[in-house]
Amino acid sequence: MPFTTRFIDGLETGLPLGKILCVGRNYAEHARELNNPVPTSPILFIKPSTSAVELEDPIERQFSHGDVHFETELALLIGERMSHVSADEAMNGVAGGGLALDLTLRDVQSTLKEKGHPWERAKAFDGACPLSRFVPVEGDVDWEAVTFHLDINGQRQQSGKTSDMLFGLPALLEEMTRTFTLEPGDVILTGTPSGVGQLPRDAVLGLSLSLGLDVGTRTR
Repeated sequence: MPFTTRFIDGLETGLPLGKILCVGRNYAEHARELNNPVPTSPILFIKPSTSAVELEDPIERQFSHGDVHFETELALLIGERMSHVSADEAMNGVAGGGLALDLTLRDVQSTLKEKGHPWERAKAFDGACPLSRFVPVEGDVDWEAVTFHLDINGQRQQSGKTSDMLFGLPALLEEMTRTFTLEPGDVILTGTPSGVGQLPRDAVLGLSLSLGLDVGTRTR
């Protein structure tokens, strides 16, 4: 069954989920913790809509691929068609804010990178993008002041602040739309802060977002 995007009240957004456009190494400390160079321009890749699953659902089948690493990210739901937009107008096309887990097969990714191959097998498999419901964007949002967190079994694991991004949200969307036309229902994953690691089985994950969203899921 196709994934349905919803707002936090449970109502459907009315936007069919499209592509999931992601940015790698958008936090300097995360790049350093994986011994990767800090990029000077956004590293972009795409997850298909078939990688999306409900964040509240147990993470189970994903472990069939091997060890899974977690990366917590702010997710933006696109509400308007955007192509070659300016940074000044980019955020006008955002319909909602939520959270996502960019699940990664780290060993697979490392092997692919060594061979100079694309990352899709490590990043775009079925279930690779647990996605929360979205807080509707109404009125002005201070996109420089958004914060989000991941707790594992009650212990703080990741903390992200949009002010720490290498490429801020308006500039990031501007850059993305120079290459990819964004359609209503597309989702943008905006990068993960430091603290990533192997996802333990039978763990309780608690995710929070400054826009007022609190969601959780259990792995097993």
